[in-house]
Amino acid sequence: MGNFIEWWQHLPQHIDPVLIAIGPLRLHYYGLMYLIAFGTTYWLVSYRIRHEKRFSITQDQVKDLLLAAILGLLIGARLGYVLFYGFSYYLDHPLEIFLPFRFENGITFTGFSGMSYHGGLIGVLTAGAIYLKKTGVSFFEAADLFAPAMPLGYTFGRLGNFINGELYGRVTSHPIGMLFPAAPVPELRHPSQLYEAVFEGILLFLVLWRLKGIKAPSGAMLAFYFVGYGTVRFFIEFFREPDAHLGFIWLSLSMGQLLCLGMIAAGVLLFAYLSGRERH
Repeated sequence: MGNFIEWWQHLPQHIDPVLIAIGPLRLHYYGLMYLIAFGTTYWLVSYRIRHEKRFSITQDQVKDLLLAAILGLLIGARLGYVLFYGFSYYLDHPLEIFLPFRFENGITFTGFSGMSYHGGLIGVLTAGAIYLKKTGVSFFEAADLFAPAMPLGYTFGRLGNFINGELYGRVTSHPIGMLFPAAPVPELRHPSQLYEAVFEGILLFLVLWRLKGIKAPSGAMLAFYFVGYGTVRFFIEFFREPDAHLGFIWLSLSMGQLLCLGMIAAGVLLFAYLSGRERH
């Protein structure tokens, strides 16, 4: 048992985030995991179209919508990080929002410093709404189709975070803790990425997949998704290390937790709106 605990605690130190390296070209597990995540979502949505006759959206429209969603995700996640996590910095360094260079004392490559899940969600919804308006497909119909499938994709995304050694948890004395090389101090930390993979991914997927067949207003699955993800993520954030440059924002709550509270509220309000619309 002792050997297993030691192996577990040192596991992140033995993981190479690069899957294949050919000269200057490198394929990272992180990127591969996101490709698997999108592929999983596409497969689940396609499965629903084939087996549930209530959706009018076609297979080709699903492909186009997923491509639009990926574009919205990338733009929204970046802009969300800029707005929620580094507004004052990027106000002084606007070129770094989309150009991964720092223009001080020459040109320095910095890489993009972050992406935001909540910004990505807003980007996906916005891009989806724009595309669906052109096709005439109901936004809420598409939301009911995609919402139950999306969480399973998060499982792979969070595994990508774990392999990258990023978004690690807070310091813990419990044997479940791990030593992450990127952490500022070599202390055991909660593997919060794995918590998120299980609860934001697998558990939420099972719940929403179970709920998808209940009688509810059109668009209700999106409201359930908002409330479900926001609730799970809010509690997992108690184990996740807050962003170093922000710390705790209000009442020992992180920025992620505050955004999740807003997400839960949006889900409740959306469900109330959809229920009221159906009655009238």
